[in-house]
This record gives sequence, C-alpha cells and structure tokens, in this order.
Amino acid sequence: MSREPRPQSIADPRRPTRTLTRLASVALLAGALVAATGVAAVAAPAPAIAPTGSGGTHGPCGYLATPEEPAARPVPLPPDPRRTPDRGTVRVTLWTNHGPIGLLLDRAAAPCTVQSFLHLTRHRFYDRTSCHRLTAYPTLSVLQCGDPSGTGSGGPGYRYADELPTDLPPAPTDPTGERRLYARGTLAMANAGPDTNGSQFFLVYADSALRPNYTVFGSVDRAGLATLDRIAAGGVAPTDEDPAPVDGAPALPVDIRKALRHHHR
Repeated sequence: MSREPRPQSIADPRRPTRTLTRLASVALLAGALVAATGVAAVAAPAPAIAPTGSGGTHGPCGYLATPEEPAARPVPLPPDPRRTPDRGTVRVTLWTNHGPIGLLLDRAAAPCTVQSFLHLTRHRFYDRTSCHRLTAYPTLSVLQCGDPSGTGSGGPGYRYADELPTDLPPAPTDPTGERRLYARGTLAMANAGPDTNGSQFFLVYADSALRPNYTVFGSVDRAGLATLDRIAAGGVAPTDEDPAPVDGAPALPVDIRKALRHHHR
C-alpha cells in the first residue's frame, strides 16, 4: 500500500514507499475515494522468468534482485521451482504485542506470493518488526506491516510480479465501478506500482474500496480480526501537524514479535 492520500517523509528517498493506492502512486482521496477518477487497472502480465545473469531466479515466479533498493534485513532470493505449489492453504501466525493474528495463505490465489511470504517467514524477516501504518478512512481501513525498517520504504531486496485478483465484487460505495471490495479479513500485498511486490502487506479490518491493483493471497482468522479491532480502536497517532489523523502510525504501537508457520496442514 502506499502512503497516499497524505504522503509523509521517507527516511531514504531512494526507496519507494509501499502503499495501497499510491502503492502505484495513484492518490487515494480518502473520504472522497468513491468520487476519485483515474485509469482503470489493467491486469499485469504473467511473471517473467529472469534471464541468466540478471540477478534473479529462473523459475516461473522470476524473483528479481533490486540492488538499487537493498534489503532492510539480509535475506536471500526465494526458491523458485519449476512447479510452484499452487494448491492448498498454509497457516501462519503473527504473534504481536496485542495478541495473535492468524493468517490463512491461499496458494491457488497467489502461488508466487505465498512462496515468497513463507520464505521470508522462514528466514525470520518479519520477526521483531513493527506495523508502520494504520488507516481509518470510511473506505480504507487497513493495518500495513512487513518493513523491518519501520519507515514504509523498506523491503527484502527483491521484487516480483503481481498476481492480481479477478473475482472481487464491485465496491458498493463506488458508483464508478472502478474499485473493488477488499472485504474485512483480506490479506493483500502492498506495492510501489505494477510488479513491485516485496515484503510489505496489509490486513483489512473493515470493508475497503480499492482498485484491484493489490495481490490478495489469504485471509485473517477470527482471533486475528479481534486483535486488529483492538489496534484500530486505538486510532492513529496524532502529530503536531494533525492532531486527529486518519492515516499514519498506529497510536498503539504494533510489534510483530514472531511470525510462525504451522506445519500440521
């Protein structure tokens, strides 16, 4: 996701902020979101296999190293087998200081994304990280996590192509029909534009309206939603410039102490 509609300073301007809709540098007009205009999203092409010597993997997911955007925490490129697992689900729990957030990853919906997320989990990339962004707009209610730097500009040192959803229903709040419903409980990837997925992701705690530019790769369980509700109830941390913000750092700091995959399924 991106930091629009209220851009904030980035610690390292060389690294793009990952956002929801500026995630593609498209302004999210917050309360006026339903009236915003723009080019309709176009499904991204299938992931390309990285050519030899390109600093990428050679399987169907084509994870590509980004030396211009070094990893916020050292991690190798994910495995990229010729046959990427594309069936079944995998459970992961984010153990936070506010309680557990259980995730159900869906391989069929986004096999390359699930493969990357599990890789980062295995390498403890998400352990001891903070969730840097909370939004509380009527049409955008999410918690964004996955950047070890805590700035919203950090990533894993690689990127990969979108696996965009094609079956999301139209957002009932958007008369233009351009936005889709990212329902409460959706787990999706943040990005900085087409095919720039990395490590940042967002958790939807109330139905939100977005162009279908963000890969959906799973869902949040009931206990996780209860945790998200507690975090959201605390609101967004006020600043000197805005004493009552609806987009910014959570007022109740959120720390992912450990991300743990469950192997019983």
